Amino acid sequence: MAVIGKTAPLEAAQQFIEKYYPDCAAALLAGSAVRGEATATSDLDIVVFDRDAAASYRESLVEFDWLIEVFVHNLASYRAYFQSDAERARPSMPNMVAEGIVLRDTGVAHAIKCEAQELLDAGPTEWPTAIIQSKRYFLTDALDDFIGCCDRAEGIFIAGTLAEGLAEFELRTQRRWIGASKWIVRALQQYDKDIADRFVAAFEDYYRNGNKKSVIELADAVLEPHGGRLFAGFSMGKDKG
Repeated sequence: MAVIGKTAPLEAAQQFIEKYYPDCAAALLAGSAVRGEATATSDLDIVVFDRDAAASYRESLVEFDWLIEVFVHNLASYRAYFQSDAERARPSMPNMVAEGIVLRDTGVAHAIKCEAQELLDAGPTEWPTAIIQSKRYFLTDALDDFIGCCDRAEGIFIAGTLAEGLAEFELRTQRRWIGASKWIVRALQQYDKDIADRFVAAFEDYYRNGNKKSVIELADAVLEPHGGRLFAGFSMGKDKG
C-alpha cells in the first residue's frame, strides 16, 4: 500500500542501504511495508547482515521520508536472536527475515531466509505439564478477580490481563507462535479465525457494555480441554523431600 506524500517503501529502503550499508553482505526490507499494510505512522523495518559488525545492534533513524528501524547482525549473531525468539515463542526476527524482500545480497540471503522459515515451520516447543498447571492457576486467579470485581477501572485492567493470558494459553497449548500488542490478535487469526473472532467479540462486549458473561465463557472454553479452572491442590515450590 502506498503512503501518500512519502517515497515508496522499497525505493526508500534501497536508498537507505546504498547510503549507510553499501558493502553489507545482505539486507532485507520487512514489516508492514512488505505486507502492503503500511500507514502514515508505519516505519520501515530493515535487517542488515554485515560481516564487519562486531555485535548485533538496533538503531532508529528518520531518512527518505520514513521512520526507519534497522537491525544489524553479522553472519553469526542473528542465530542467537532466532534462538531467543523461539524460546519465548515470539518469532519477531525469524518473521522479519522470512518475509523480507531482498535489497542487497552477496550470496548469503537465501540460506538465512531458509533458516528462518524452517524455525517458523517447526513451531515453538511444547509446554510441559508443570507450566500448563501454573498458567491454569494464575488464569483462574485472574478470572476470579474479574468475576468478583465491582470497580470498572480495575475491571478494565483485569480484562486486559485475561485477554493476553488466555490468548497465550490457547496458542501455546496448541504449539503455535504467540505475539504481543497487535500481534496477539494476528497470531490468533493465523491459528483460527473463528477463535480470534470469539476473543474479540467477548472482550468488546465487556469493554462496550460491561457484560462479563462472554469473557467468562471464553475463559472456561480455553481452560476446559486442559482440566478447567485450577485452585485446590495447586502447589509451587513446595519441598517434596
